[in-house]
Amino acid sequence: MVLDSALEARWHRQLAEIPQQQWDHLVQEYELPFYRWHWLEALERSGSIESKQGWQPCHLSVWRGAALVAAAPLYLKGHSYGEFVFDQSFAQLASQLGLRYYPKLVGMSPLSPVLGYRFFIAPGEDPKVLTLLLMELIDRFCERNKILSCNFLYVDPTWQPFAEAAGCSTWLNQQSLWSNPGYENFSNYLASFNANQRRNIKRERKAVQEAGLVVTPISGESITLPLLGKMHHFYEDHCRRWGMWGSKYLTEDFFILAAQQLVENLVLFSAHPSGEDPQNPLAMSLCVQQGNKLWGRYWGSELELENLHFEVCYYAPIEWAISAGISYFDPGAGGSHKRRRGFIAKSHASLHRWYEPEFGAIIDRWLPLANAHQLEEIEAINAELPFNRQNDMQSLGISGSF
Repeated sequence: MVLDSALEARWHRQLAEIPQQQWDHLVQEYELPFYRWHWLEALERSGSIESKQGWQPCHLSVWRGAALVAAAPLYLKGHSYGEFVFDQSFAQLASQLGLRYYPKLVGMSPLSPVLGYRFFIAPGEDPKVLTLLLMELIDRFCERNKILSCNFLYVDPTWQPFAEAAGCSTWLNQQSLWSNPGYENFSNYLASFNANQRRNIKRERKAVQEAGLVVTPISGESITLPLLGKMHHFYEDHCRRWGMWGSKYLTEDFFILAAQQLVENLVLFSAHPSGEDPQNPLAMSLCVQQGNKLWGRYWGSELELENLHFEVCYYAPIEWAISAGISYFDPGAGGSHKRRRGFIAKSHASLHRWYEPEFGAIIDRWLPLANAHQLEEIEAINAELPFNRQNDMQSLGISGSF
């Protein structure tokens, strides 16, 4: 495809090169705070995402005169950390073939395994035409720079057909999601479980109460800089406890910028002694909210208290979500302990382009079998969920295709 003479393509080494108003005009309808200009720019400006950390911003934009008509958030990656789609087997294959796997080009919201990646296209423009155009520009960039692969992670299902039609290969992975079929309160949510799991959840919540703690949701102007400073401390300490597996990416400056620019989308769940100020938590989780969607992101605690994690990261956010009319809660990466608490396994797609024929052919032969196995595993996981009746399972979206 030849670039329309009225259009101009540009590559950007930092998001700040693109005006905020123009960028947000493209992404605002999707209710994805993780792709808003302030979120992505805060990651870059805070040093959480930079070339020294193995993330080089490499955003692609298309303009018609002074108007931004399409954009693709992209990063050159020197490793596979912070993606939550585990492609180490691809890297091993590349090594066996004598190929250089890194750097690779990645499209996602960094450090956030949230469904919704796409090329963002202005209203009134043709998504099929611009998807093809951006793909061709990406292909030229990768071939010119001898990059082995381009990878779009946690893809928006509505954009996926356009990307597949443009030649992307699809790889299915799984995530855990909670949905609200119309619960009026937390008791309704509990009633969806079998008797044994209801007892388990009540016991886990009671253990936190007996420790003298309550969990208070904090949002909007009540989220202060000192409180987000404490959230950074919890996050940093939690990562430190996991050593080399701690996945500490966000700098303190990111939390400072969040206090200045992102509070409208944040909800904190503060665990504190009963009767005391929730601004002085002993444990806390940070969630992100927009519209009827909630995402769980980070947590930490000064206490070693059994079940506190479940209360602060799952039960309290679910209780708040029901009261706030939230219909969708993505708690973040990982799955096994979430499933017993009402989070359902579902598939999500990543899309890939390969720039070495033998390497791509081997993976493309493997993908159908891998995808079929993934769907079988999801079905088996959901068949074991501790819900109480088949009609409850259907209302929660477990039956049917994934």
